[in-house]
Amino acid sequence: MKFNRPTNRLSAINIRGVLFGLLVSAASFAWSHDAFAVDSIRTMPDIAPPATVTHYRTKAVDGVKIFYREAGPKDGPVVLLLHGFPTSSHMFRNLIAELADRYHVIAPDYPGYGQSDSPDRAKFNYTFDRYGELVDGLLDQLSVARYAMYVMDYGAPVGWRLALKHPERITGLSSSRTVTPMTKG
Repeated sequence: MKFNRPTNRLSAINIRGVLFGLLVSAASFAWSHDAFAVDSIRTMPDIAPPATVTHYRTKAVDGVKIFYREAGPKDGPVVLLLHGFPTSSHMFRNLIAELADRYHVIAPDYPGYGQSDSPDRAKFNYTFDRYGELVDGLLDQLSVARYAMYVMDYGAPVGWRLALKHPERITGLSSSRTVTPMTKG
């Protein structure tokens, strides 16, 4: 079986980059920020921009310790980064540093991944529903009322559950997986 790549011009566009750009734009629009003042500080030669610090934290949610990375201003628009399989929030370490100057970034590890607990399979349901419940519980504990999401692989079904449960909280959504139509040849 042979698959041919689509020949239309749109398939040549980096959809992932476009979607992530829309996410960042939506989050930026949602936050009233004096961009001129920040840009002025960055262009002044005698003042260096503040260094980004990523905090590594753990919170117990329904008896499960959830590890998460957090960076950026607490009063900034929140960007939730949901990782894929078989990775963890570690996959976002460079992206967190890039976003944290303007956004409050939160990147949790699901149970069984990274540095979060790995409960016994006999007592814990390793499902997207359960991951969604735990991420939602973490966001509640962090008092996060509105957020944009960047989802990757397993992050998509977790993120969709969050969006269906609380559509009013979602300010933007971006995915690293795109569906490209394929034709049989």
